Amino acid sequence: MPIPTDRRYLQTHEWHKPEGDTITIGITQFAADELTDVTYVKLPKVGSTIDANKPFGEIESVKATSDLYSGVSGTVIAINEKLTDDPALVNREPHEEGWMIKVKASDSSAIDKLLSVEAYLKRIGQ
Repeated sequence: MPIPTDRRYLQTHEWHKPEGDTITIGITQFAADELTDVTYVKLPKVGSTIDANKPFGEIESVKATSDLYSGVSGTVIAINEKLTDDPALVNREPHEEGWMIKVKASDSSAIDKLLSVEAYLKRIGQ
């Protein structure tokens, strides 16, 4: 699956898709493939404040439990409720239907400091 070019990335494999001052966050196909079968996703409550470069949740698979990170600070305005009943959606569609949270960024320019597609591809050796 080609990596989307309309996003920025973290070293920890989270993607950030900007839409004005709203940032949608999920994990990359690379991360989903590494985790294998996702069994649970723990997300913050709507209205929670999250901080850049700090964990906002967890993702569990048959292989491991990993923290989820945001590259921006802000307030969670939506969570993907579908992941409660179907966490494997992250494996099937990590870049679309498997998104995790939407954040109203306190500084939307912070996204410019995240990895470009080219830098992320280099990070994962592609």
